[in-house]
Amino acid sequence: MPAPLHASGPVPMPAPAPVPGPTLADIARAAEVSTATVSHALNGTGRVGESTRRRVREVAGALGYGARRGPHNRSLGIAVTTYAGFAWDFARIAYYARLLIAATSAAHAHGYALTTLPADRGAEPLWHTLAVDGMLLIDSPADDPVLRALRARGLPVVFDGPPGDPRPGDVWVDNDHTATTREVLDHLAASGARRIALHAGYGREFYTGAVTSAYEHWCAERRRAPLVIPFDPNDDAGHAFDSAFTGPDRPDAVYCVYDPGGRQVLAAAARHGIGIPGAGPGNGAQGLLLVCASEDPAYAENEPSVTTVTFDPERIAESAVSSLVKLVESGHAESTGRLTVPAGLRVRASSRPPGMY
Repeated sequence: MPAPLHASGPVPMPAPAPVPGPTLADIARAAEVSTATVSHALNGTGRVGESTRRRVREVAGALGYGARRGPHNRSLGIAVTTYAGFAWDFARIAYYARLLIAATSAAHAHGYALTTLPADRGAEPLWHTLAVDGMLLIDSPADDPVLRALRARGLPVVFDGPPGDPRPGDVWVDNDHTATTREVLDHLAASGARRIALHAGYGREFYTGAVTSAYEHWCAERRRAPLVIPFDPNDDAGHAFDSAFTGPDRPDAVYCVYDPGGRQVLAAAARHGIGIPGAGPGNGAQGLLLVCASEDPAYAENEPSVTTVTFDPERIAESAVSSLVKLVESGHAESTGRLTVPAGLRVRASSRPPGMY
């Protein structure tokens, strides 16, 4: 049917509305199972017989589940899936807060909206119907149900940190945690440290594993016994350090891999009467050196000021969003594998030898 005319010529016809895809309920009715069974079958979770799982997936495919329908809606999503299903507020952590702001700005610069998903939504089936053109996943673990759902739909995905279940062609943005860890340890050794402890071991994400492995290799090369002190996010007083700080082989330096760790070390050192360089006249006599991986600007203003490692979340966000937009709009990545963003060591009083701050 020709477009209607008016005085200035043809009036453009509106674009057809996207055809909605099948819902979990549609698939459940067709496969004669519950919606929970459909969710488990598509995500590869739960106790579902192999024949039922196969039948659900066949029905979903026949109904066109996961197929891209209609034009792009110029919307992207971002989610932290390390502890998907738990209601932890990652937006209050400085690294994630800065990354989210930068990712939003980068998405807007490309003409896209950005939706941030709360951590506790990771266990829900919304990922099967979320109206986005692509997703940025942060710290995606092995057996990530969110990633499985997105892959089943054929949605483009880019990662911050390598995915736990990588595939050929995946794209992720990350720092070189091995090189950064060695830089921190070399710096502490050059400042006089002989017994360096690593404050880590809380999570199982790639970052923690990479840092811990680099630390253990560095210690082995120098014939030094490693000392890994477990991190507890609720240990504000730093009691995890009590035995190490009172033992005969007390560490003279600590590298904290999590944002709150530096404050926990400072609290524990104060409680045990251990000085930190730059903490005031005479307080550096016992010389516990400290470095913390953190984007929190309060460490620079602390007394003493604390040396930090920055992972440059702004550059990570910009690179990840640009890569995701390229995937969405062209269907292929400019380059695959890891895109490396250099980390930075911000040396302050807490890791300088006494008398040099």
